[in-house]
Amino acid sequence: MKKRLLLCLILLFSLIIVGCGKTNEKEVLKDLTKKIESAKSYHISGELEMSNNDDVYKYDVDVSYEREDKFRVSLKNKINNHEQIILKNEDGVYVLTPSLNKSFKFQSEWPYNNSQSYLLQTILMDIKNDKDKEFTSNDNGYVITTKVNYTSNKELVKQKVYIDKDINIKEVHVLNKDNQVMMKMKFTDMDLKSTYNKNHFTLKNNMETAVIDEQVKMVSKIDDVIYPMYMPKNTKLIDQNRVTKENGEKIISTFSGDASFTLVQETAVKEKEMVTIPLNGEPLIFTGTIAALSDSSITWTRDGIDYYLISDDVTEDELLNIAKSISVMPVGK
Repeated sequence: MKKRLLLCLILLFSLIIVGCGKTNEKEVLKDLTKKIESAKSYHISGELEMSNNDDVYKYDVDVSYEREDKFRVSLKNKINNHEQIILKNEDGVYVLTPSLNKSFKFQSEWPYNNSQSYLLQTILMDIKNDKDKEFTSNDNGYVITTKVNYTSNKELVKQKVYIDKDINIKEVHVLNKDNQVMMKMKFTDMDLKSTYNKNHFTLKNNMETAVIDEQVKMVSKIDDVIYPMYMPKNTKLIDQNRVTKENGEKIISTFSGDASFTLVQETAVKEKEMVTIPLNGEPLIFTGTIAALSDSSITWTRDGIDYYLISDDVTEDELLNIAKSISVMPVGK
């Protein structure tokens, strides 16, 4: 009788433990899918950390989402408070730089054409698409490891999605082939029942209401001419021109050889009226800022300087390698 009672108690205790949390991959994924797909809107805040060579960039991230496919992603550089916004509405995809009163407009499938560590839909998309994903549980919750699809950075091969026992995504770590964490998104606040006014996702409203609190001052002169640290084989600088403008200056550096390209550095100017520049390409988080990437060019603004890297000979991967190396340090000719 005592043995039967003991067995019953053990069985009951086991059932209680199992009931306290899900340990089955199928159940966790089912609940996570339901939670994300049933959300008519959400608001997320957190911190994104990205590594590029020896540099580490940190952003405050603020994400708004509303059906049907309206997104607003604000990324503010934690060092200089430089804010840019990726906006998607019924008119297209935009990258906004409110401090310059300027935006780029893309006809793009963003955000679904790439992995995005700060959006619930794309994280779930990666989990669903990977039939070989790994699932583990621990005292804090669950970890799902999946492949990723960063077309502009082939070094990023997988991610670890950390989920608590209430099926909330807490962190996403993106790793390279050497298992080094190159990107880390930490979610600090998540509201899956947020509401927004009708102008929240409009271009005009976001440009007009952005709070500009940057520590970066506009410059009228380029003191340091910056050169790529990475150079394609059999390619070298053959010409450089400094052009004086009405409100600043521009430096045009021409590189020629097996992979010819042109690098333009130009003092950034705040537009008097809002300017939108149409572009075939994609928005890309890149070395402390958001760049506009197309098949033959990449454009970005950093520390009061506009950069344009253009080439008809260089592949997209090579173009990105050159652009990333420009951010390392100024180098004399």
